Amino acid sequence: MGHLYDIFVGTIFIAGTVALSLAVYLTARWFTRKAPPDRHPEMAGAMVMRIGALHGLILALVFAQEMAGYQRLETHTATEASAIADVYNDAARYDPVALMPLQQTMVSYTREIIESEWPSLGRDEGLSAEAWLQWERAYAMALDLEPANARQTSLRDHMIAQLHAIATARNLRDADGSGSVFVLFWFAALSGVVLIALGYYSHRPEPHNLVLMSLFSAYTGVILFLIYGFSNPYAAPAALSPAPMERLYEQISAPSQ
Repeated sequence: MGHLYDIFVGTIFIAGTVALSLAVYLTARWFTRKAPPDRHPEMAGAMVMRIGALHGLILALVFAQEMAGYQRLETHTATEASAIADVYNDAARYDPVALMPLQQTMVSYTREIIESEWPSLGRDEGLSAEAWLQWERAYAMALDLEPANARQTSLRDHMIAQLHAIATARNLRDADGSGSVFVLFWFAALSGVVLIALGYYSHRPEPHNLVLMSLFSAYTGVILFLIYGFSNPYAAPAALSPAPMERLYEQISAPSQ
């Protein structure tokens, strides 16, 4: 169902952009039907070229920004999963019996991220309060440790540092995962589609002209769809899976079952 939904949304973007371009073009032709516009193709072509360059630049910059945020989120998720694994394993090295509650807390924290926090971020509801509570419990346990030797001192310090890294990664996930495409971008993007279509009013609505305009509009629709998808990487159509967390959870939850 997820892939079908992605295809459906992508089709809407592509078909909508093509329909908008052709509708604007044909409307402009209808308004200029009494005065032959075919005398001005050179001027229209120059205008379309300049608007098209600016339009392409805007799309490229926003696409690059959203793609970079998507990739940063992947990095933050992998970093957080690595830090969770370090805390879990260091707790076993410190004292596998006394720190079993700390290990179980990290298991519960990971499960909360996968089952609740990820969908919550997809709905723009922010980070899970329960996940923060689990983190606070683990942090308090690490702070209350009283090392008996240098080995335990090193392990305690490393666990505290990794818990700090988890908190930082959580905040960065929230920042990079929130929708960052402004409404003004969509206004600029659609304005570019409209103005480019208007600029071709001086060309006759011959089949090959309509096909070429449709191809350009369809590609623009693809880019707009990708920008829309990357703008919220926690939700469809370009939802990022918490794969590092899921793999880690499979590993650390098995011993506790």
